[in-house]
Amino acid sequence: MDKLLEELSKGVVTVVFEKIDTGEIRTMPCSTSKDFCDGTFIRKQDPKGHTFVMYALDKKAWRDVRVNTIKEWYKGYPKEKT
Repeated sequence: MDKLLEELSKGVVTVVFEKIDTGEIRTMPCSTSKDFCDGTFIRKQDPKGHTFVMYALDKKAWRDVRVNTIKEWYKGYPKEKT
């Protein structure tokens, strides 16, 4: 999770996770970099924490994601389905 937090602070990361309320799989482009967020400052997050706060670029809103619901993540925007 250290690497995920590092990449979020640098730029755009796509996080694929299961929504707690519906069980739906969500693919979310997000960041914690000031270059992509609404100007709100996020302090350093604990890589051993149970949740991470990230800015959802598609919703233009902050979201917290439980670490144990993350299925995968990768640098960049969501991949095109082929």
